[in-house]
Amino acid sequence: MDYENQFYPESRFGGFTDIDGTVAFYTRVHSLLSGRAVILDVGCGRGEYAEDRVELRRELRIFKGKYGRVIGIDVDEAGRKNPFLDEFHLLKEARWPVMDASVDLCIADCVMEHVTEPDGFLAEAQRVLRPGGYLCMRTTNRLGYVALAARLVPNRGHSRVLARVQENRKAEDVFPTVYKCNSRRKLLRGLQHHGLEGIVYGYESEPKYLAFSKLAYRVGVLYQRLAPRALSNALFAFARKPAVEMRSDH
Repeated sequence: MDYENQFYPESRFGGFTDIDGTVAFYTRVHSLLSGRAVILDVGCGRGEYAEDRVELRRELRIFKGKYGRVIGIDVDEAGRKNPFLDEFHLLKEARWPVMDASVDLCIADCVMEHVTEPDGFLAEAQRVLRPGGYLCMRTTNRLGYVALAARLVPNRGHSRVLARVQENRKAEDVFPTVYKCNSRRKLLRGLQHHGLEGIVYGYESEPKYLAFSKLAYRVGVLYQRLAPRALSNALFAFARKPAVEMRSDH
């Protein structure tokens, strides 16, 4: 049953809701890019969004051919299959295989919840960004019900559970979660510690994880409309590496 059309009738026109998290996140990402930008997709994956039935949402996630160059890095060899990259590098160690100050925008979508060393992750993002470059992250909020439920299920069981609540989710797209830096306060503190100026805020979209039951979905809709931002299921983070300060000879 398509509960999205029932509870968010605007989705009948275009296939997405007014609160679609992917549309909101990637619209802001594109607003930070210029034509010749070099983009680094951290945790790029195999490009599963090619299977998204909603054209607008799918196109928002594709950067190749629209900007200068798209580099992907991932710990999984599946990233080599991603058709939306200009180049791919397998991540084998903590240091990213990317040159210093060579990237205009670094994107990490649904990645931070899997990172065991967030301090090193943010240090690498700061290193590869050019002065004035942007770091854009979307991740799970550890205070939301999705993360709370996930912590009740052992990581080895996540694929099985997600297959029941999200019929299009494939086992190869599921990775262990650790939630080491998944609160607004921790993530903002981490950005500031590494000299990145930014914001972190909660975002609540339609309850896709609850589409297995009309009652559950209805409860999720109420949660989406009434829960405070601190308890949102997603966190959006946008940060900028300060531009080099101009020195005066006077």
